[in-house]
Amino acid sequence: MARRSSCATSCYATKTKSNPFNSVLCVFISFISLSPLIAEAGLYTASDQIIILSPKNVDSVLFNSTAAVLVEFYATWCGHCVAFSPTWKNLARDIKEWKPAVDLAAIDCADESNRKVCTNFGITGFPSLKFFPAYSSSESRGLELRGFPRDVRGLRHYIIDKLEMHNEAWPPACPPLETASEAEIDNFFQTNNVKLLALVFESEDSYVGREVTLDLLQYENIAVRRFGVTDFPSCYLYNSSRHISRLKVLNEARTFYSYALQRLPGVVRTGKPQIPITDLLKNSTLQEWRQFNKTSVYMSDLESALHYSLRVELSGHISISGNDLTALKKYINVLAKYFPGRPSVKSALKTVDSWLQQQKGTEIKYSNFRDVLDNTVQTSDAVLPEGVQWVGCQGSQSHYRGYPCAFWTLFHVLTVQAKEMAIPGTFNMHSEVLQAMRGYVSSFFGCRPCATHFESMAQESMDHVTTLSAAVLWLWSRHNRVNNRLAGDLSEDPHFPKIQWPSPELCPSCHGLKKTGEHHWDQGEVLTFLRNYFSSTHILMDYLQDETQALIHQRNRLTAAQMEKEAGRGAERRAREVLDNRPAEEPQEEEQQEEEEEEEPAMEEQTGEPYPAGLERMGVAAADKANYQEPWEKPQRPQSQRKPKIVGMKLREPQENIVDLDLFVNQHYKAKALRAAAMSGVVRQRSLKKKEDVEDLQFEGGWRVKRDLGSQEENLGAGVRIEPYPRPHSKRWMSLLSVGFSRLDVSLCVLLYLLSTLCLLAMYLYFKLRIKLRRAKLSLP
Repeated sequence: MARRSSCATSCYATKTKSNPFNSVLCVFISFISLSPLIAEAGLYTASDQIIILSPKNVDSVLFNSTAAVLVEFYATWCGHCVAFSPTWKNLARDIKEWKPAVDLAAIDCADESNRKVCTNFGITGFPSLKFFPAYSSSESRGLELRGFPRDVRGLRHYIIDKLEMHNEAWPPACPPLETASEAEIDNFFQTNNVKLLALVFESEDSYVGREVTLDLLQYENIAVRRFGVTDFPSCYLYNSSRHISRLKVLNEARTFYSYALQRLPGVVRTGKPQIPITDLLKNSTLQEWRQFNKTSVYMSDLESALHYSLRVELSGHISISGNDLTALKKYINVLAKYFPGRPSVKSALKTVDSWLQQQKGTEIKYSNFRDVLDNTVQTSDAVLPEGVQWVGCQGSQSHYRGYPCAFWTLFHVLTVQAKEMAIPGTFNMHSEVLQAMRGYVSSFFGCRPCATHFESMAQESMDHVTTLSAAVLWLWSRHNRVNNRLAGDLSEDPHFPKIQWPSPELCPSCHGLKKTGEHHWDQGEVLTFLRNYFSSTHILMDYLQDETQALIHQRNRLTAAQMEKEAGRGAERRAREVLDNRPAEEPQEEEQQEEEEEEEPAMEEQTGEPYPAGLERMGVAAADKANYQEPWEKPQRPQSQRKPKIVGMKLREPQENIVDLDLFVNQHYKAKALRAAAMSGVVRQRSLKKKEDVEDLQFEGGWRVKRDLGSQEENLGAGVRIEPYPRPHSKRWMSLLSVGFSRLDVSLCVLLYLLSTLCLLAMYLYFKLRIKLRRAKLSLP
């Protein structure tokens, strides 16, 4: 309320400003900030197994329904309503199995959106209860209950009385509640498809038989009937073979009857068929079934929960900061202090806790956390084994139980360990373990609806825990509440139904009866049982991985990871060296070309001739022919002649090798002409290395061939005719812009030209004829 008031005050202060935008912004922010509070308004939520009524669903829930509905009309500001709400929630949990026949609902009349609904039903005071029978008409206003009892037992009896008073259609899901006759029992198996009939012998005014009948409403292969006697209450089983046996229970009361009947062989919840364990063992797609003692805790489950929590669930957070980091520190600290594991696991947890406490920043990386967790084996004999191996928490199928079961078990063990390790007369943090669990679930637990439900339970009563014993009992009671809510849910394992634990077989002294016949828990006995059941001395070490093997495996894995990391670094370093050396070749080639260009004029000056002095004769020697290169190729130089250069590390863009076709054609045919002249002994061979025009060629006989290689003929003294452009074998007969065309090229061009001309002509004739036809039509009368 203080938070709401401060928000309102700030908004009103903002409205006094002259800027209208601020007013609109304040209203918007107020709506956004209050919307979660509005959504959470009311005394009940859907997790309480109570239908929340509103104008949108009230008609569909109350009218023409196959189930009867008992509705509470309340106001959130009403103190009596607040005081009655725990009873209403307990009633919903108590009659959860009656849901096919009876539902509980509630509506908040203090909410203005619901006010019209409450007015239509004539509600003037709070809290008010109204009963709506099955198939109620839309004109019905319900049966008002005045002076109703304020305890679960009285309300439960009231519901049964109203069910038996149905004057119209009986709820289809509700079995007969009256006493059975001998004729009905004799012919029961001929008219009903069930395997067992449970007969509850009781007096006429007893509600036990009727309550047990409704408790077994959601179970198959069994039916319950009452049989009137006056001497003693009891329950007998009668099967199709007409064999009768008495049901053995701890106490002759409703809770014990219902529990015993629901656990009978062959009795299963509707829609939850049991798969035989033998079939599970034969199914190769599932993990091997591990035989275990259902009355013990297994260390394998606890270590598997640690592995999944620290290596799998936390890995979804790349970085951890703020409240999440605080929650993680508390969680690890509690594990390091109270986890009753093997020495290597406890040492690993203490190492991680020490590292976390040394982190002074507001954020850590999960990768750093994981490195510390996995590297504890390198500094000491500390290791948290990898992998999960459920034993006591294994399910009949892979999606049942497992981590949630082990997580609950882990914190039950931690609360008991905190109680056992407490030093009398010293200050102890009573809810240290509970607060660590609350923080972890809120920040990291993967099932977010589960986290929301747990937080609502914590807000409700966790602050009332004042002793370590109370912490143990608080977690036990909340676990039973969750079991009650999830009983019959899709997540329930048919082989391990969710019950109120411990069962009468497991702890008979934990269960008792009030004078009214109602079941109650003896919390003193429950506390003793829990301290013994979750004691570190009673944890079984079966199916655990050997510590030495775990240490060796962890060291080998880390060594392999380091080698792989080093190999990756080496490959990266070699790749970087290749990239660094690649740009160094290009400047060397450019400098080499510049040196060659500088050397060539010097050689020409020394000889006084346009060609190198080494070529004394006109013929091409064998050695020269072997070293000859085409003029468009880059001149090659021996590796030993390269001068060492210091090259910068700057990478250059790779250059594309683009060939100039015009230059290629000219150089090609020039080179052929020169080779032909050299072979004829007329001119001296010279390689064409530059793009510049070739200088005038001087001949020995005084003749000179000019630079114009386009001329067709030249007299060379001896009557020899030289074609500077020899005709190639393809017989190119046309040249345009220094590019030759073959006859095939020209033929294709002519053919395409003719086809395009014919096409244009056809289009012209078509449109001309069409215009004439159109004109003829228009001229007709």
